[in-house]
Amino acid sequence: MELFTPDFGLVFWMFVAFAVLFFILWKFAWPAIMNMVDKRAELIDKGVEYAQNAKEQLDNAQLQADNLMADARRQQAEILREADRLKSQIIEEAKADARKAAAKELDQAKLQIEQARKEAEQNIRDEVSAFALSIAQKVVRKQLGDSKAQTELVDTLLDEIETKN
Repeated sequence: MELFTPDFGLVFWMFVAFAVLFFILWKFAWPAIMNMVDKRAELIDKGVEYAQNAKEQLDNAQLQADNLMADARRQQAEILREADRLKSQIIEEAKADARKAAAKELDQAKLQIEQARKEAEQNIRDEVSAFALSIAQKVVRKQLGDSKAQTELVDTLLDEIETKN
């Protein structure tokens, strides 16, 4: 029967021990845990913000490309209207010049679009590479924590070098 009804002294000391442990955790561990959670949330927010900025830049590049294409088409239409007003020989020369100018504008617009797209892709690749390298570094550090794993890695690399030669 004593197992089911502990003494008052035992209950009292268990309560005191619990209260001391609770106070220590509340005073020291809880602020550290909350600080780490806040830092992680801030890091995630920054990642989301960067992704949104990258998407906005890509959208702006597409909008600029569309505007350049519209301008090129508008210029081409103006050149063609002027060419229609001239006589036969002048008309043929003006059409050829208009086609050349339109092709040049289109090529320039395409080059600018391509360059903007490549810059956006490169920025994204750089960020992804940095994240991947960081993750790989953490994984390698964790996996190569003991000397046995380090020795196995060095042996494997040496074997690969020997087989390549």
